[in-house]
Amino acid sequence: QLQLVESGGGLVQPGGSLRLSCAASGFTLDYDVIGWFRQAPGKEREGVSCISTSGGRTKYADSVKGRFTISRDNAKKTVYLQMNSLKPEDTGVYYCAGKLFTTVQAMCAGPQSGINSWGKGTLVTVSS
Repeated sequence: QLQLVESGGGLVQPGGSLRLSCAASGFTLDYDVIGWFRQAPGKEREGVSCISTSGGRTKYADSVKGRFTISRDNAKKTVYLQMNSLKPEDTGVYYCAGKLFTTVQAMCAGPQSGINSWGKGTLVTVSS
């Protein structure tokens, strides 16, 4: 099973930037659609951004469009989430997840119960 480890979280002031990384081990990353999800305190986990196996298709939640950029480097088995112009409402635990034979739409907006590979998360806190 694909094993995923997130890194790059931390405390940042509003308007700042962070880059999250999702490193895979165990199997190749080439065939998995990868998604970034976040869970804010007291809220359900939501899809933030997803990327297709080749990187050619991406999807973003409306709340992060124009501020976040997802990318992947399959040779390095790593997916990135560049987060700019961060807002306090971006605070939460960010998880990456992988799934075979799906689409970016289904991954980000569909039921999360069908996703088998999850990282343990990295905390992002946006506060002054």
